Amino acid sequence: MADQNDVIPIYLFLGFLESGKTKFIQETMEDKRFNKGEKTLLLICEEGVEEYDISRMPKKNVDIRVIDDKDEFTMENFSKLLAESGAERIVVEYNGMWTMDDFFKAMPDDTTIAQVMCFVDSTTFMNYNANMRNLVVDKFNTTEMVVFNRFDKSFDPNEFHKIVRGVSRRAEIVYEYTDGQIAYDDIEDPLPFDVEADDITIEDKDFALWYRDIIEEPMKYDGKRMTFKALIARNGKFPENTYAVGRHIMTCCVEDIQYCWMVAQDESGNEPQNKDWITVTGKVSVQKHKLYKGKGPVLYVEKYEKAEAPEQPVATFY
Repeated sequence: MADQNDVIPIYLFLGFLESGKTKFIQETMEDKRFNKGEKTLLLICEEGVEEYDISRMPKKNVDIRVIDDKDEFTMENFSKLLAESGAERIVVEYNGMWTMDDFFKAMPDDTTIAQVMCFVDSTTFMNYNANMRNLVVDKFNTTEMVVFNRFDKSFDPNEFHKIVRGVSRRAEIVYEYTDGQIAYDDIEDPLPFDVEADDITIEDKDFALWYRDIIEEPMKYDGKRMTFKALIARNGKFPENTYAVGRHIMTCCVEDIQYCWMVAQDESGNEPQNKDWITVTGKVSVQKHKLYKGKGPVLYVEKYEKAEAPEQPVATFY
């Protein structure tokens, strides 16, 4: 295991073919504030029309390598290229048709993600979203920023905003207009419940939004009393008086449905059974727990009652 000071940062650029990744990376590498001479491995996983021009970069200590065959995008090959380059950092132009899971599995052990940006051609985005929604969601789930380039004045930012926010509330959204203007998305997304209240009731239709919010920003709910309907999951390996409360959530399509849960601590001695639907009330405490890798929201159950399954048992963001 490498010392933390020796961990190599990865700057990861996502997007489909011809989405503007190459142009942005080229401009970034031409910027003296970013390119100060560090040995850089520029790993290209998708070759488009534009090519990189090292001669225009203020520092030319850049080793360009290509892995455009998914079968060859392995930790072994990635590590080999990194060792050969002697790089102090990595810039990756990632293939839009490959999943983020593919990338994380191939990351060398001594690397870490420093920044993730996703570039989108606004003129083709709606078509990609309609026909390759799973890949769009896959990228938006990871990115810190979504840049919609080639954005025309006739486009409605709200439509693009809704699609991003249906996946992530954290990602910053930027619109690059065809006339060169740049606008940062400032559309407000109030949650459909009062997060400032001490007692919060989550309606069935809002479960997916709430669950994503409490996982992304758990401290907002620390000490709050929550009431919501949940499906119970129990496991013989769970600690005593512990079970999971959650629901199946669909992000984009049937294939990605998964049970999303949080830890419930129940000292009543009368715990619900596995696969019971209940309406539960309890206080949230953000703390370390054996079932989390670190800290997470733990619901200290105050009361529950059996309930009928929601009209739509699988929660969605729409």
